[in-house]
Amino acid sequence: MAKSGTQTGPASDPMAARLRAALGRRAFTERKMFGGTCFMIEGNMLVGTSKRGLLVRVGKDAHAAAAARPHARPMEMGGRSMEGYLHVGPEGTASEAELAFWLDLALAFVQTLPPKDKPAKVAKKRA
Repeated sequence: MAKSGTQTGPASDPMAARLRAALGRRAFTERKMFGGTCFMIEGNMLVGTSKRGLLVRVGKDAHAAAAARPHARPMEMGGRSMEGYLHVGPEGTASEAELAFWLDLALAFVQTLPPKDKPAKVAKKRA
């Protein structure tokens, strides 16, 4: 997979630019999700940006310890907590070291997942 997604003018999300730089040469794709930009590796969501900060996929095993860190809280969707996903407030990613911590935690989990293949389109047969 190659990088995709482009920045579009001055309204570009600064966190997205920081994540692109932090991911460096790693193959990833970007997708608009959750009101921001999500970064995917082999079809699996890694991290995402939003108005509330950074969305980080840490997995269920690391969830409790990661949620206990400063500026982190469980992601909620439709009033339900999404175990394995956290929001990290902007204060928790202010430095490059803090951002790298969260990115490394997400990478450690997502690299354990199998790649997601896009389902092939099934051709309709004529009778």
